[in-house]
Amino acid sequence: MALHVMDEANHCLGCKKPKCQEGCPIHTNIPQVIRLLKEGKLDDAGWMLFENNPLTTVCSLICNHENQCEGHCVRGIKGDPVHFSIIENYISTTYANKMTKGPAPSNGIRAAIIGSGPAGLTIAIILARYGYDVTIFENKDKIGGVLRYGIPEFRLPKSVLDDIEYRHLRMKGIKVRPNTNIGTAITIDDLFRDGYKAIFVGTGVWRPNALHIPGETLGHVHFAINYLANPDSYHLGERVIIIGAGNAAMDVARTAIRHGSRQVTCFSLTQAITASHHEASYARLEGVEFVYNKAPVEIRDRGVIFQALNEDEDHNLTPIEGSEMLYPCDSVIVSISQGACTTITGSTQGLATNSRGLILADETGHTSRPGLFASGDAVAGARTVVEAVAHSKEVAEAMHRYMQSLPKESWPDPYADIPVAQPREL
Repeated sequence: MALHVMDEANHCLGCKKPKCQEGCPIHTNIPQVIRLLKEGKLDDAGWMLFENNPLTTVCSLICNHENQCEGHCVRGIKGDPVHFSIIENYISTTYANKMTKGPAPSNGIRAAIIGSGPAGLTIAIILARYGYDVTIFENKDKIGGVLRYGIPEFRLPKSVLDDIEYRHLRMKGIKVRPNTNIGTAITIDDLFRDGYKAIFVGTGVWRPNALHIPGETLGHVHFAINYLANPDSYHLGERVIIIGAGNAAMDVARTAIRHGSRQVTCFSLTQAITASHHEASYARLEGVEFVYNKAPVEIRDRGVIFQALNEDEDHNLTPIEGSEMLYPCDSVIVSISQGACTTITGSTQGLATNSRGLILADETGHTSRPGLFASGDAVAGARTVVEAVAHSKEVAEAMHRYMQSLPKESWPDPYADIPVAQPREL
């Protein structure tokens, strides 16, 4: 493995104006990282990666490298680009095992993070570096959000997320409250009441978008985001139809094959698919079939009725009358993206949202409520992981500036004079 990594590193030209860094949404200093590795300074390279991107181990596995760093590499113009994803994964996973530093000195200020997806984890880690007393409130039983419950194990092993929880959360003193849904028993106002000076909302988009066609409530119909959360709970049968052709649809298709389905077909409205070429290529290699220019009309017990679409050179779609056809299947999975949940927005006064239910926030995460910040999918809708991390770095700094601008005197403690009972010896 190490020799293969060094082969890739030696392939790098060390450009003075690195296009690879420009193509990376989080602007990883790729030439410098590779230079340090070639000089035998792996720990320095690892430190640089984690300082720039707290989720570097994750991004090395699931980023859309073909359109980002590797897609901008000048080597790729006439041949193969430098596969930095391989280099990043080797450095980050090797260096992660050496990360043993404990929490920073506490500054006594509390910050709350709602949601432990890419945005929430990034902000929690950065604030903990400043010494804030950080608590993460997670709706599910384990941290990771879409990383754990929306990306298959074969693309992102759960052990990577478990390592992040140990090295970046527990060792840094970050508290986690699992199975806690903010907006029901506990509200945003409750958090402010209990002394959290700033609150970040990074709840993602977990409400699946529906087709709103007849038959969508039948027992063999499922939504992609629900299926990916726990595919072992589903019995899809041998023939599966997936409505949608994005990256999530590729994850669903490849997961279904791994769980015993023998004929998996993705249906796309257009002649093109929205999934990355890399993900679609893997799906085809594993036996997934694609059908283009078809719109679902009705779902029945035996399958799905699709109508053919005519697509002109401007990509306008027109239904072809009389082209309806039933495509048989055992199960149907709808994969047409997700929308915002309203648990928090519906229970928080003064929190502005747009017509899609997404939280309105400025470029640094400030919402309409002072002290309440948001970013990631809860603001922008479904985006890539590295985009969420990049934006959340800016939001974390904005939260830091906001909390430092507050009056330095501590809030009065009404129980300061109450005697403390001595704990029983264990």
